[in-house]
Amino acid sequence: MIKNKELLGVSTAVILLMLLGALRYENFFSAYNLLEFGRYNTMFALISIGMAFVIMAGGIDLSVGTVAALASVVSALVSPYNALGAVLAGTLAGTLCGCINGLMVSRLRIQPFIATLAMTLAAHGLALLLADNQAVSPSYDTSFTEVGQGDRLGVPVPMWILLVMLALAGVAHVYTAFGRHTLAIGGSEEAAKLMGLNVHKNLLLVYALSGTLAGLAGVLLADQGSGQPNEGMGWDLFAISAVVVGGTLLSGGAGSIAATMVGVVLLGLVFNLLNFENGLGQFTLSSYWQSVVRGVFLLVVVLIQAHVLKKRGR
Repeated sequence: MIKNKELLGVSTAVILLMLLGALRYENFFSAYNLLEFGRYNTMFALISIGMAFVIMAGGIDLSVGTVAALASVVSALVSPYNALGAVLAGTLAGTLCGCINGLMVSRLRIQPFIATLAMTLAAHGLALLLADNQAVSPSYDTSFTEVGQGDRLGVPVPMWILLVMLALAGVAHVYTAFGRHTLAIGGSEEAAKLMGLNVHKNLLLVYALSGTLAGLAGVLLADQGSGQPNEGMGWDLFAISAVVVGGTLLSGGAGSIAATMVGVVLLGLVFNLLNFENGLGQFTLSSYWQSVVRGVFLLVVVLIQAHVLKKRGR
């Protein structure tokens, strides 16, 4: 678990950004902006949950963005035949990619950076082949698009999906052997083996979970627009930034799903504020500034973590 002090710091930053938005922009707290903020950022929240488990286990997953793109293409291609089948196909495509990552890391002992980088290239190439290098429109004849664009009880369906995934992830992290073993492996893999933990199985499950959630994010991407083979670039950086900003150590062995969600909200708010600022017309910031912001956030937090770990003598 992370220290309350770290979570308090991130939460304070979120509150300050929300106050800035409320004071500067007229419609910042409108129902439309809040609901669309939740609908859009659900995709990033899902991949960040998976990334949190991977980083807590001492690994990294650079493939979440391109796996989501591949899943979006798969689900869009299947959507004319069956809505549920399209959701399952996209999600399972992500699971398969995650399992391959897990096998490379746990059984072949390939470094996570290299293994997931290889998957990034493979998933991107496969997505381009399946989509013939163009966006794939989902079918509106089935109920497939209702998953991403529909509302239930006035709340976007993607937010309901996220709430379910959050609840399951929180329980798994805090109350199950899977969560405890993940932290133990991230703290010291050798010590985990000496304790009798099945490190190979746990790492496989961690990467499979990351791939599954990336696949589900890809389904929502297709639902909300189209299957995009070239989408997802930089999503891994968003997820890593959200996890690290939330206080999870890049060295593994500590972390929090709740704090990761606060990190997602923080980064999402920054980009939302940039959009509102563009709307004022006083100056214009292109979407490329989002990558700049992500990079700066990640660099600053990593430097802070390095300082904290040095003080702890870790």
